[in-house]
Amino acid sequence: MSAARRDAEGVDLAKYLAECRAMVLDEIRAMVPQGSRASRVLYDLMLDYPMRDAKGLRPALCVAACRALGGPLEGALPSAAVLELYHNAFLIHDDVEDRSEKRRDALTLQRLHGVPIAVNVGDAMLALALQPLLDNMHRLDMGRALRILETVAVMARESAEGQAVELDWVRHARWDLTDDDYLAMVDQKTGWYSFIAPMRIGAIVAGASAEVLAALHDFAVALGAAFQIQDDVLNLQGREADYGKEIAGDLWEGKHTLILLHALRSMDAAERERALEILDRPRPDTVDPARDDLAGRLRRIVPALAEEGHLDATARQRLDALLADVTRTKTRDDVEWLLSQIDRHDSLNYAREVARARASAAGAMLSSWSWMKPSVHRAVLQSLVDYVVERER
Repeated sequence: MSAARRDAEGVDLAKYLAECRAMVLDEIRAMVPQGSRASRVLYDLMLDYPMRDAKGLRPALCVAACRALGGPLEGALPSAAVLELYHNAFLIHDDVEDRSEKRRDALTLQRLHGVPIAVNVGDAMLALALQPLLDNMHRLDMGRALRILETVAVMARESAEGQAVELDWVRHARWDLTDDDYLAMVDQKTGWYSFIAPMRIGAIVAGASAEVLAALHDFAVALGAAFQIQDDVLNLQGREADYGKEIAGDLWEGKHTLILLHALRSMDAAERERALEILDRPRPDTVDPARDDLAGRLRRIVPALAEEGHLDATARQRLDALLADVTRTKTRDDVEWLLSQIDRHDSLNYAREVARARASAAGAMLSSWSWMKPSVHRAVLQSLVDYVVERER
């Protein structure tokens, strides 16, 4: 499907996303303090990621859910802008944690300005997002404002928990995982802030019932999983100019994806052992300085100990082998070999099928909603069912 696909009701999804994004960027510009002594070192940088070319998916989901249920656009926009601020703050922090090189076809913030400044900008964006949520008490009413605030609180916690789980998998080289483990992590890390919270907040603005909120939650969970799986696919097969991030970055970083889990369980014992050994190595530009310093010191000490007679030949050989192992990093050939295994075991197609099944389940839910009247906004939700698995960026 092209970005400008029109469905049976004539909705132009690309235009809808762009219009929602433009309105939300106006909201964000209005939130950012002007003329502050911190403008150059903080607030100007805060606008960097939001102003880069992006889909604007989260604001559009919030607006579409609100308007499809008869809610007011002006009631949803400030909260949609908060979601976009959270999204970009998460991206900044995620790029630092993953030591990523590129974001939206440009260098990441920490590559441009350093890690301390990038972290502070992300923190400031989260702080700036609080005031519009409090202002909802005047804009809407206290009941809806508190429910939106509660949703954001749950979203932030779920996202942090999901990220913590994934980071722990990487740290401890956990590959004894199932598809369900991966999907549960995705529901937290991606699903909540990208799909569940935007749709729930839009529905709360519209005054939706508990039953409607529950139905939207299930729809968003299915759609969020399909979206993330497709993102993992694009990371390995997309074009960098379209994808906007480093191709095969997930393999360089040792990310746990449905694709890699399938490939690993499809390999024979020798292939799996080699794959796990490669995945356990850091990428060349992210070697821990402390570990590198320790290795350097050991390289100087070991020969001296051997010369002084404190190490026999066997001990010297074992220490040299250990040093070579702990200082080894991934190479381009390593990543290419992993890609060849993924291709040989058809793991990309496996992941695509799982994504399509999730999107199909979301589409079936939407089709059953007699309580949501036909409209351009419902048509946008329908278009997104196809978009999440067919997009190219």
